[in-house]
Amino acid sequence: MLNALRRAAETKKAAEQLHARIVARARDPRFYAGLQVPDTVDGRFDLVVLHAWLVLDALRKRNMRPLAQRLTDALFGGFDEGLREQGAGDIGMWRRMKKIADAFYGRLQAYTAAADEAALAEAIRRNVFRGQPQRADAAASLARYGRAAQSCLLSADLAKGETDFGSLPEGHP
Repeated sequence: MLNALRRAAETKKAAEQLHARIVARARDPRFYAGLQVPDTVDGRFDLVVLHAWLVLDALRKRNMRPLAQRLTDALFGGFDEGLREQGAGDIGMWRRMKKIADAFYGRLQAYTAAADEAALAEAIRRNVFRGQPQRADAAASLARYGRAAQSCLLSADLAKGETDFGSLPEGHP
């Protein structure tokens, strides 16, 4: 019983640390200045989702379902908190959270389905850059970064809340 409680506490702590690292990486100003990701609520959401997908994919590959679920719970707790900080009240909150969930899982599905770097770049261009054709180079940079980050995350100690996304992508102003 005590071992189960300790494991649950360790999993919760690791998920909170992973969530904090995902958000910190997604907020790096170089994404917004160098790659011109829109510095908006939507742009920040999309970078959090992209980084969450990278970590959730690594957790899936390692069959770490309890930690993946705890991380997803932490992410949605953060989304809820963000909406409330923007002034959203309880009325209609479930509709807003449903839209967020649909967007979140839709992006995860699109990124997971991307068979190669070109397909990932197209999914990123559609989601992060809202399909803008002039952002194809930036989307390609983010896709290269994402594939490299997938490799880096394979050696990270995710169970302890550690991440390694590798180097930041090169900018294309």
